[in-house]
Amino acid sequence: MSLFWRLGIGFLLLLGLCWGSASLSAWVQTRDTINELFDTQQLLFAKRLMALDLAAPDSAALPKNKALLHRHRGDQDDDALAFAVFTRDGKPVLNDGENGRRLPFDAEAQGFHDGRLTNDDDAWRFVWLTTPDGRHRIVVGQEWEYREDMATALVASSIVPWLVALPLMLLLLLGLVWRELRPLKQIAQQLAQRAPDDATPLAAGRLPQEVKPLIAALNGLFSRISTMMQRERRFTSDAAHELRSPLAALRVQSEVVQLAADDEAMRLHGLRQLDAGIQRATRLVDQLLTLSRAEADDARSAFQPVALQPLLQEAVTAQRSAADSAHITLQLAATARPVIQGHALLLSLLVRNLLENAIRYTPEGSEVVVTLESRSLRVEDNGAGLSEAEMQRLGERFWRPPGQEKSGSGLGLSIVRNVAQLHSMQLSFSQRQGGGLCVALRW
Repeated sequence: MSLFWRLGIGFLLLLGLCWGSASLSAWVQTRDTINELFDTQQLLFAKRLMALDLAAPDSAALPKNKALLHRHRGDQDDDALAFAVFTRDGKPVLNDGENGRRLPFDAEAQGFHDGRLTNDDDAWRFVWLTTPDGRHRIVVGQEWEYREDMATALVASSIVPWLVALPLMLLLLLGLVWRELRPLKQIAQQLAQRAPDDATPLAAGRLPQEVKPLIAALNGLFSRISTMMQRERRFTSDAAHELRSPLAALRVQSEVVQLAADDEAMRLHGLRQLDAGIQRATRLVDQLLTLSRAEADDARSAFQPVALQPLLQEAVTAQRSAADSAHITLQLAATARPVIQGHALLLSLLVRNLLENAIRYTPEGSEVVVTLESRSLRVEDNGAGLSEAEMQRLGERFWRPPGQEKSGSGLGLSIVRNVAQLHSMQLSFSQRQGGGLCVALRW
C-alpha cells in the first residue's frame, strides 16, 4: 500500500477516534451539567411551593396549560416539571393539573429519588420536601428522558457541524498530502529513468526540509560512484596503455630465446632480459594498483594514528641494499617523533617511492638525506636537479623528465602526490642548495 493511502486511512481512523472520543466526553459533561442544573431548579421550585399558603387552596389542581393559553402557547413540554402537594396522610392538596395528578405519594422519601408516575413505565427524577410545620409533603418531578433529550440536543448542536466538516477536512488534508508527495514521485521517476553512469545531482526543488538531507546524501553517493567509475576507467585505460610496451618487449625476448637454438650466450642474455622485463611489468602493475588505491576516498575510513619515525626507519632499512649497490649514502635525520592520522600502508608506499626515485635517479657516489621534523618530511639528493619547468610537471601520470637513462613508468611521484592529497599534506619540489632535488611534505 502506498504512503498516500496509508496516510489517508490513518488520518480517517485518527479523526474518527478523536471525534468519537470528543463526542462521548461532551455528552457526558453536558449530561452532568444538565442534571446539576435541573436538580437545582427542582429544589428551588419545591422551596417556593413551601412558601405558599397550603392551608386552604382554592382547588386541588391548577388549570391545564391548554385551558390557560388557547393560542400562542410556545413550544412546551409537559415533562419539563411536575409538582404535587400532599398532606401528611397522603391526601392531595395541590398539583400542576398535568403530570402532577399522577405523582405517587411517598410518606418517607426525603430529597432526590428516582421513580415512576402512576400507571407509567417512564423513569422520573423526584425531589421530596416536608414543610417546616410538618403538615404537608411537596414533590417536584421531572422525566429523565427530558434531561437526556436536552443533553443529546445540546451535544448534537455542537458536534453535528463537525461531523459535516470532517469529510471536507479529510479531503483537504488528503489533497495537501498528495500535493506534498508529488515531488517525491517526480524524484522516483527521475531515479527510474536515470542512466547508470549519470552523475547529475538531483534537484531538491520544493521538497520538504525533512527530505532534502536524503537528496543531498543521494547526490553525494552519485558523485562518489561517478568518481569511482572514472577512477576504474582511468586505471583500465592506463593499464592497457602502459602494459602494451612491456608485454611486447616480453614477447620479443621470448622469440629471442626461441631463436637462440644452440647459442648459449644469446639464450642466457635473452632469459636475463626476459626476467628484467617481467620485473618491470610486475612493478608497473604494482604501481598502477597502488595509485588506484591511493585515489580511493574510502581509504580515509581506515585512518589511525601512525608514528612516522619507525615507519621511516623501516623504509630506509629496506632501501639500504639498493643504495649500497648504487654506491649511494642513505641517511635519516629525525629531530622529532610526530604521530599523524593516516593509512600506514599508503604512507609506507609514499616513503618507499620517494626513496626509490631518489636512489634510481641520483648518480653513483651521491647521498640521499631523509629529514623528519614535527610538521614536515624532506627527501634531498645531490643529483643534477631539474629545471623549474620540469619541476612543475613532476607528479603527472606517466611523465618523466626527458633524457632519463633509467627505466621507469612515471608513476612513482604520482603515487606520492595522491597519497599526500589523501592525507591533506602539501607536496612541493625545489632545488637543493648545492645542486639536487628536494621533495618536501608538510602537514
